[in-house]
Amino acid sequence: MKMEAEVYLNNEYVGTVDEPLEFVSRIREERRLGSITSNLNIHYIEKSNEVYIECSKGRARRPLIIVKDGIPLLTEKHIKQLEKNEISWSDLVKQGVIEYLDAMEEESALVAFYENELTPKHTHLEIMPLAILGYCTSLVPYGNFNQSTRLNAGSKNQKQALGFYASNFSVRMDMDVNILHYPQMPVVQTIMHDISGYSKHPAGQNIVVAIMSYKGYNMEDAIILNRGSIERGFGRSTYYRPSIAEELRYAGGLMDEVCIPNKDIKGYKTEKDYRLLEDDGVIFVEAKVKEGDVVIGKTSPPRFLSSMEDYSLASNIRRESSINLQHGEEGVIDFVLLTENEEGNKLFEVRIRDQRIPEVGDKFTSRHGQKGVIGLIVPQNDMPFSASGIVPDLIFSPHGIPSRMTIAHLIEMLAGKTGALAGRYINGTTFDAEPEERLRKELLSLGFNESGVETMYNGETGEEYQAKIFIGNMYYLKLKHMVANKIHSRARGPIQLLTRQPTEGRAKEGGLRLGEMEKDTFVAHGAALLLKERFDSDRTIVPVCEACGIIAIRDEYRNKSYCPICGDNTTVSEIELSYAFKLMLDELKSLGIYPKLELEGKY
Repeated sequence: MKMEAEVYLNNEYVGTVDEPLEFVSRIREERRLGSITSNLNIHYIEKSNEVYIECSKGRARRPLIIVKDGIPLLTEKHIKQLEKNEISWSDLVKQGVIEYLDAMEEESALVAFYENELTPKHTHLEIMPLAILGYCTSLVPYGNFNQSTRLNAGSKNQKQALGFYASNFSVRMDMDVNILHYPQMPVVQTIMHDISGYSKHPAGQNIVVAIMSYKGYNMEDAIILNRGSIERGFGRSTYYRPSIAEELRYAGGLMDEVCIPNKDIKGYKTEKDYRLLEDDGVIFVEAKVKEGDVVIGKTSPPRFLSSMEDYSLASNIRRESSINLQHGEEGVIDFVLLTENEEGNKLFEVRIRDQRIPEVGDKFTSRHGQKGVIGLIVPQNDMPFSASGIVPDLIFSPHGIPSRMTIAHLIEMLAGKTGALAGRYINGTTFDAEPEERLRKELLSLGFNESGVETMYNGETGEEYQAKIFIGNMYYLKLKHMVANKIHSRARGPIQLLTRQPTEGRAKEGGLRLGEMEKDTFVAHGAALLLKERFDSDRTIVPVCEACGIIAIRDEYRNKSYCPICGDNTTVSEIELSYAFKLMLDELKSLGIYPKLELEGKY
């Protein structure tokens, strides 16, 4: 005799049922009829004899067409009604033609990809195979020819591409945005390009790509660019970034003031720094600015009254609080805006623009996760060329293909070539694309080799290459990771208050960390003095009491050192150590642990 099955609702035990399979099928019927909520999913696990019902929030669910006895419930009649707008999607759900399954209920479903694959065992049919992919992933052409990991990478990369993000960008104050100057629609498209209105926000350019090595400059996924292509506008973009200042109100009726600061205020920079400000304290449009230049001049009331003389005379000394360009920034002032915020305070916004022309180190990618940085920019007359005189815009390394298995990358080049020659867009929708065989035949009829390879010539010597080179058209994207935003170096600079070590990060003009592994390379080189120099960024000299081993106190005013425990009648020696170590000793003292430094004589 079969035991009763336990029923769990949202992972809470609610009771048992005698006939679990009948119970599950009945609930599914009721859901399809609309008697109970469509947000419910149910699944019977035979091994453990448990029924799970889920209707909680936050589950990923997807729509599928219900199949009965091998026949889908969605009929031609429904499709005609949808085309005439007589019924909508929600009507199909209400009628029980389409239902939403979550990952749990999908375990007990058998889903067919296409209608011609249906058997009596199938329970559901995909509305369209493309629906298993998300929005960005379905923009990848011929995605079913790629390895799944690369398809995910291709999806992620498209989100980082520069393009035309909003048509009113010129009047918006967005943080950290880029505009591609000549965005294009891809020659090889998918159905999603039309559905999503991709033509309103394109994010890439169609270029000629050759797959070959070039002097080793495209090793490790790097790419070679043709300087002629850059001069004709390939990959050019503009970077926008706003600087913001507001006139804050403080207690006691004091306020910030946007103006050209006077020379008698605290922290006055130099006249050169304020040279670009107009009478109202704000910079003018189209001014060329570099790091350190003030874009909005501002003074603030004193922070706090510290010493005695502040009370009497100079409580009116204001301090300098201007907005200047961060370390490593430069550009042209593009737009100045004067408005007010929610509190009614004056708000000044200044937008800086900077033209970005592709340079060595900028990142590019195809739609297949084949990302790489520019390794070399070659003059056009040194680039290889084909028999018909075509010079590639980009040279891609052949080593990126075998291990990554991005076959769609190769198919897109072939399709792009066919589309460019035939003057039409190619449908590359995943699972429903123009077949490769047809593209090959069309390419052959256009007078090219059907395999996409061509005889190429060395651009420097004019010699014919022995190997045939695979060359075609492709949609390439410029990513937002540009060298200009990332380049960073430093000699001496700001340090942290607590550890006296260099600050962290490019924005704060920080130091570059020499870690354990970098240390090992110096050790292996035998470069001990260089290593010592690298590791003394927080070198400090501290007085130590020789009697008790505690760090002593140096009184510069009285020009003497004394121990906090032993007093004056002891020898105090000065030693050199890392400030971080001194900080650790202080931390130990705060825990009530006595760190004793035993000094040895220097012989």
